Formats: sequence, structure tokens, C-alpha cells
Amino acid sequence: MTTSEIKISAIVGQGYEKFWNCKKRYRVLKGGKGSKKSATTALNFIFRLMKEKESNLLVVRQVMNTHRDSTFAQLKWAQERLGVSKYWSNTVSPLEMVYKPTGQKIIFRGFDDVLKLASTTVSSGYLNYVWIEEAFEIANEADFDKLDLSVPRGMVPAPLYKQTTLTFNPWSDTHWLKKRFFDSASPDVETFSTNYLCNEFLDNTDRLVFERMKKTNRRKYEVAGLGNWGISEGLVFENWSVGEISIPRDEEYMWKSFFGLDYGYTNDPTAFVAFKANPVKKQIYIYNEFYKTRMLNCDIAQKIKEMGFSKERIRADCAEPKSNDDLRRLGIGRITPSVKGRDSVLNGISAICEYQITVSPACVNMIRELSSYVYDDKRSENGLKMPKDSDNHLCDALRYAFEDVKFFKPRREEEKRVYQSGIDKRDFNGGWDL
Repeated sequence: MTTSEIKISAIVGQGYEKFWNCKKRYRVLKGGKGSKKSATTALNFIFRLMKEKESNLLVVRQVMNTHRDSTFAQLKWAQERLGVSKYWSNTVSPLEMVYKPTGQKIIFRGFDDVLKLASTTVSSGYLNYVWIEEAFEIANEADFDKLDLSVPRGMVPAPLYKQTTLTFNPWSDTHWLKKRFFDSASPDVETFSTNYLCNEFLDNTDRLVFERMKKTNRRKYEVAGLGNWGISEGLVFENWSVGEISIPRDEEYMWKSFFGLDYGYTNDPTAFVAFKANPVKKQIYIYNEFYKTRMLNCDIAQKIKEMGFSKERIRADCAEPKSNDDLRRLGIGRITPSVKGRDSVLNGISAICEYQITVSPACVNMIRELSSYVYDDKRSENGLKMPKDSDNHLCDALRYAFEDVKFFKPRREEEKRVYQSGIDKRDFNGGWDL
């Protein structure tokens, strides 16, 4: 194999030397958007595996099918950036990367398949490295502990060493990552914080995005821009947490799915949310989303069909009647305009605040919005503060769909009595579905 010399510092840039060379058991990196944290981590692992001949890497995210367009693509980019792509074999079925000269592997797994995750092994060398990307998605510390006890595992010969690297955006200061790794000093932990200011590869247009964010949404700028911990005080919605909900079979009748859609295009994204609501126990479980700019109505319709929701009732922004008609023509037949009017925003927020919200770790955009959706000190209606009308597209979609929750009554006869008071009896005729 012929070799050529490359200057790593010129490829990686500044701000990551200590992170690059860290050998502690836990290497924990929180950072803002554009901080090159994922790119640097990917470069670091490709470099390490090619240098350390018996090392292997397990890459983990909460949901397995999110790897292909994130970590897999990032590591493939790193190979190209280092000029070593010809030495690697990258396959999507199975999703893995193999360093051809030695057979070392990069394996991809998700917390949504715990058994497969815990039983991960390699046939050559040692599985000594773990990279948990978007570690904020891991809602339960117990899930991390299960992985930590399984991989990396056993003794590794020097000069190899075992290390778990966690990278994430720090959206909430209540997350277990802060308490475990940042609030208490431990000799086997090294923590790092980075932001876009250390990324010399950004151009002026990239930097202007952050400067605009600094002026229009200071809370979001603190997290997405500077990489500081999000603060839970003063949020529009404080009644939420990240996690999964397992609904017992005998309680399924209490839950129903609802769907909301907020249109966008160039600057604002189109935002779709799917959630289950339980009006008996006052619970909401947000379990699916999509969030993307420059979506034509045909793209929106196709995405809804792919997600399996084309026959569902979907509350969409009433300010876009043409788009609503277009989606119906494209096969999304139960599109229904949202209800707007005097105090509809504040009333919708007030109704949602009566519920406890759980957000699936896979709904990363909803987590981001809930973490930065705040009231505007300069905007009010009838003496009441209004929320800032920015970065709230999924929150708006949630509010549109929540209009239907108050009409949902669980099926069992004994549950009727919970709702009889104050609800028109005709709502009960012919069953309970909308």
C-alpha cells in the first residue's frame, strides 16, 4: 500500500486538539450548530482506526434508521476528506464500514434494538471505541448504563484503550447528561464545549445566520450558537420531557392519535407532527414528525403517505386554503383547516399546558423547538404576553391538532361519565372516533 503525507491540523482546523488526543474513558462533547463537532469526531475515528490496527468502533444513535443520513454519511465524508476512501469498503446492507487492509470495522446500531446492541461483537481485534451521536436523544440514563456495561467490554492490550465518546446539542439543563458528566468531577471523564466561533471553515453567510439568531432568538442562540446549556425557566411549555411511553394494553382505549401540519417553504420549514393524547390521565406522547424547507405540496403529500398517515384527519394551517385543497387533490383527503380566532393561540397553549408531554427522542426538531419556544416581552394581547413567532412551526402544528383532542372520548362506557359534564350529548352519537 502506497502512502502519502497529509497535515491533520490543516484538515481539522482549530479548537479540538485536546479533544482529538483525549484518552479518558468518557470523552463528552457538547456544542452548538456549526461547531464542527460531528465532523471532527468522524475525522478522529477514521484517523484512529487506520493508526491503531486492532481497534474497532461502534456508532450508536437512539434510532437505527437515522444513521445512514447522519453518522454514516459523516464518516464517509471523513474518509474522503482525509483522502483514504480507496482503503475503505462502505455498505448499507448491512450498514457498516470495513478498513480493507486489516478488516477493522465501524458498526452502526440503535437503542431501538437493545438486544442487537448489547450483543455487538467483532471478529477481528477489539471493540474498544463507542461513539454516541446526538446523545441528547438518549432519554434514560439506564439505557446508557446498559450499553456502557456491554460495550466496550473486557481487557484491551496497550497501547489500545477503551473510550466512549458522546456528542450532542445541550438543549435542556435538566438532562441527565449534565448531572452525570458536567456537574461532578471524575478522573475518567473529560468534557468539552465548542461553538461556531471555533469553526474557521464557515463562510460569511453561515456566520450571518448566527448573528441573526443572536438578535431574534437569544435563547436559541445560547444553545444552537454558543453551545451553552438550555435553561428551562420562562419557556412557553415547561410540562415536557424526552422519553418513550409504553401504553398498557388495558389502557389503549384511553389514547388516540392526532396530526398537525404547518406550512413553510423557503425560510420557514414545513412541519408535521403526530402525537397520541390521553384525556383521562392528561398525557401527550409525541412520536413522529417531519421538518423540512422547500417542500412542494406534492412532496408533503408523498411524505405523509410514506409515513402511513394519508387517511388520517390532519389539522393544517387555515391561512393556506389553496395548499389544503391541493393536498386533498393529491390524496390526503381528510385535511381540515385549523381553528383560528380571538385568543386562539393563548387558548390553545393553555389547553396543552394541562397535559404532561413526553417527546420521543427521535423527534429532535420538536425537542429543539420546545427548548427554545419563549414568550415575547415586547408583544402582548389584552395584557397577556404572546409567544415569539419564530422557530415554533411544530409547536403551531401541535396546537392546530390539539383542537381535536377536546372532542375525543374514550370508548369504554364507564369513561363516558368523565366527559358528560359540559359536552354536548350529540358528540356521543354513533361512537367516539372523529
